[in-house]
Amino acid sequence: MKLTAIVFLGLVFSLVTAGKLRSAAANPAAESLQRKLDRIQSNGALAHPRPLTTVMTEQEINAYVASGRVQLPKGVQSVRFSGQPGVIDSWARVDFDQLTAGQRSANPLLSMFSGVHDVAVTAHGSGAGGVGNVHIDSVALDGVQIPDFALQMFVNHYIKPKHPNLGIDNRFQLPDRIDTAVVGNHQLTVTQK
Repeated sequence: MKLTAIVFLGLVFSLVTAGKLRSAAANPAAESLQRKLDRIQSNGALAHPRPLTTVMTEQEINAYVASGRVQLPKGVQSVRFSGQPGVIDSWARVDFDQLTAGQRSANPLLSMFSGVHDVAVTAHGSGAGGVGNVHIDSVALDGVQIPDFALQMFVNHYIKPKHPNLGIDNRFQLPDRIDTAVVGNHQLTVTQK
């Protein structure tokens, strides 16, 4: 679960490098985002990048993810995002048995993380000085809020062994010399300098 939340938020802040790109059928909004990502990546590769501000709309981000261009973790599907100033909401259908394949726990609290569920994640996100910060505020399965201690237990048991740098609070380098990332009303604005 935690991995899916971080993948969602990582996609929003670093779509350029967040996933493995795959070819997919043309979609105007997805194509528009691809052009923006290519421009960000090309500018970031320059020895002296020019100052560049890029606005990515919620529609573009959702179309891009839905187009199949980003390889999500096994068991994660139907991902979509919505942004408000500083806040990212995301929803997905998650098959936890696929996501946690090969890992089991005797703890009965972790049994809620099995089967297929609709997952909603709310987080605060920002980027400044080339560093992104994401704090997971809440996670709900099928409309039921997961207590923080149960979420932390899930992270410690299933996520940390494979991804030791992921957690409820996450700090990471923004790619391609992106200096700032600001979540706004149904958009993400990134600035390179």
